[in-house]
Amino acid sequence: MRGVGAGGGSGPAEEAGRRAGESRQAGRRPGESRGYAVCVALVRPVWRSLARTALAVGALLGLLLAGTPRMFAGPPDPWLCLNVLRAAALALGLGLAFLLDDPARHTTAVVPAPRPLRTGLRLGLVVPLAAAWWTAALFLIPADGRPPVGAMTLEAAAFAALALASGIVALRHTEATEPGIAVAAGLLGTTFAAALLLPDRWALFVATNDPHWADAHWRWAGVLVVAVLAGACSVTEPLRRRRVAVVGRRSGAGGFRGAGFARR
Repeated sequence: MRGVGAGGGSGPAEEAGRRAGESRQAGRRPGESRGYAVCVALVRPVWRSLARTALAVGALLGLLLAGTPRMFAGPPDPWLCLNVLRAAALALGLGLAFLLDDPARHTTAVVPAPRPLRTGLRLGLVVPLAAAWWTAALFLIPADGRPPVGAMTLEAAAFAALALASGIVALRHTEATEPGIAVAAGLLGTTFAAALLLPDRWALFVATNDPHWADAHWRWAGVLVVAVLAGACSVTEPLRRRRVAVVGRRSGAGGFRGAGFARR
């Protein structure tokens, strides 16, 4: 007779209960486990596909600009510190404009991983590095001339969000595989236009001692929110996707005659 205990057999119900308990202990449902495995498998190829040269050039240029005030003798000039920090944030934004460049975009459009997941992985790999970079840029500015950290971080986040949202929108509405150059040119042109053409009541680039400093950063917050919303609404698959299909008339021999291409 077979006893019930550690050495005893287990029926289907006991086996199912054991597996359910292990699943609860793991803390993830089977679908969640598969999604996690896909994310882990994609990390390395996504990292290798990043435009790391453009990102590194933008980051290096930004750090060099942020360190400029330390090259001058005497007390730091607050106006110079403010502007070089803004220039550093713009340099980082120009580097991030190339983050979504993917020469193999039309090849990877048929992979099981959806575009939001692939875009999220790119952001997840770069955003922590960008945050560490911004911290280093802030500390390169002398403490005596450093502008308010919170307000400047808001400006830097708006620059980054504009660059990323522009790239996401370009991928959504165009067939471009590498929109980075156009996005960087647009970001640079928009920045100079905002600095030179906006009236005082709508100015974004104001001095720290300007009475409109707080109002300007409410506008920066609005720019950030609009950019994030535009990017979030456009992160799905493109509106138009090329699809190749065989179009022809059935011949009398049972084959097809006349082949062509159809686009959806």
